[in-house]
Amino acid sequence: MTERSHILRHAGTILIGQLAVMAFGVTDTIVAARYADTALASLSVGSATYISVHVALMGIVQALLPIWAELQGAKKYTAIGQSVRQALYIVLLTSTMGMLVLLHPGLLLEWAQVPTHLQTEVKDYLTIVAFGLPASLLFRLFGTLNQSLGRPRAVTTVQVAGLVCKIPLSILLVLGLPGVISPLGLVGCAWATLLVNITMVLFAIFLLRKQDYYKPYAFFRRMEAPDFQVLGQFLRLGIPSGLAIGVEVTSFTLMALFIARLGVVASASHQITASIAALFYMVPLSLSIAASARVSYWLGADQFQHARKSLREGLLLVIIFGSLLSLILITYKKEIVLIYTQSTAVAELAVTLFNWLACYQLADALQVFCVFALRCYRITLFPLLTYAVTLWGIGLAGGYAVSYGFVQIDSLHWLQTNSPVTFWQTSAVALVLTVLALLPVLWMRAYSKLR
Repeated sequence: MTERSHILRHAGTILIGQLAVMAFGVTDTIVAARYADTALASLSVGSATYISVHVALMGIVQALLPIWAELQGAKKYTAIGQSVRQALYIVLLTSTMGMLVLLHPGLLLEWAQVPTHLQTEVKDYLTIVAFGLPASLLFRLFGTLNQSLGRPRAVTTVQVAGLVCKIPLSILLVLGLPGVISPLGLVGCAWATLLVNITMVLFAIFLLRKQDYYKPYAFFRRMEAPDFQVLGQFLRLGIPSGLAIGVEVTSFTLMALFIARLGVVASASHQITASIAALFYMVPLSLSIAASARVSYWLGADQFQHARKSLREGLLLVIIFGSLLSLILITYKKEIVLIYTQSTAVAELAVTLFNWLACYQLADALQVFCVFALRCYRITLFPLLTYAVTLWGIGLAGGYAVSYGFVQIDSLHWLQTNSPVTFWQTSAVALVLTVLALLPVLWMRAYSKLR
C-alpha cells in the first residue's frame, strides 16, 4: 500500500466517525425543536457552552497523538501502555476543570446575557452533561490512541454504534412514550448524551481488554504513580494545543454573536454558511489526523525521508480536497443554500457569503494540516500565538471594527459595513495569513531533520 492510499484509507474511516459525532448534535437539535421553542433556544446556549469547554479539553488529549505514534514507529509497545496510563492523570485533571466550569456556569451565562427564563433549563442541561465529561474525554483518549496506532476503524465503529443508540434515546427521553415514560424536555438530550458517552467508553474498554491486537501494549497493568516528567511533556504539548482550539472556537462563536446584532437575515445567512463550513471542515481535519499519525510514526522509526514523504502526500491531499470542496461551494452555492431556506433575502445574502466561504475553506484546510503536522515536531506555542493574532486580531476584531464602522479603509472598498460579509472576508484573510505564517515554519522544521 502506498503512503497516499494509507492516509486516504485512514482519513476516510476517521471522517465517518467525525460525521457520526456531528450527527449527535443534529439529533438533539431536531428533537428539541419538536418539543418546544424554549427547549431549542436553551439547547443552543447549553450546547455552545458545553462544546466550547469540551473541544478545548479534547484538544489537550488529541495532542498526545504524536507521542504514541512515535513510540509505535519505534516499536516500544509496553512504553505506549505506560504512557497511556500516565495520560489518565491528564484526563482526571481536565475532567475536573471542565466539570467545575459546567457545574457553575452562572457568571458565564450572565456575561453572555442569556435571558433569565432560559438560565434554569440551561443549568440543568449543563449539570447532567458535566457528569458525562469524564467518559467523553476517556473515549477521546481511546480515539487518539487508536489513530496513533493506525487503527481508526475501532473508533469509528464505536462512534457509529453510539449514534445508533443516541437517536432513539434522545427521542424517547425528550418526547417521552405515552403511558410509559414522561417527556423530560431538554434534560432528556443531556441524559441521552450522558448514557451514550458512558456506553461508548465501556465498549472501548471491552475492546482494549479482549482484542488480541492490544495485548503487546499491556494497558491493564497496575497504575504507576504520576511521572511528572512525562506529565510535563504531555502538558507542554497539550495545553498550547487546547488553547489554540479555544481561540479557534471562541473566534467562531463570538463572530456569530456579533453578526446576530445585525438582524435576523444576517444571522440566518451566517448560520447556513457556518453549518456548511463545519461540515466541510471534517474532510481536511480527517486528512490531517491521518497524515500526522504517519509522520510521527516514521519519525519514531528514525525514517525521516519517509516522514517527509508522508508530509508531502498529506499536504497534496489537503490541497486537492480543499480545492474540490471550494469548487463545489462556488459551483453549487445556490442549490446548497436553497436546501436550508426559502427566504429570498436570506438566500441572496448566503450566496454572497459562500463566495468568501470558498476562500475561507481552502485556507482553513491548509492551516489545520499545518497545525497537526507541527505537533509532530513538538511545535505548539507558535500556532497558538499565530491564532491569537490572526483569528482574534484580524478575523474577529477586524471584522467587528469594519462592519460596525469603527474603522474605514478607503483602499479596501470591497469590505462592507453593517454586513456579515465583512466578518467572512476578514476571517478568510486571517486564515490565509495563518497559512503563510505556519507553512514555512513547518517546512523548515521538517527538512532540518537530516540524518
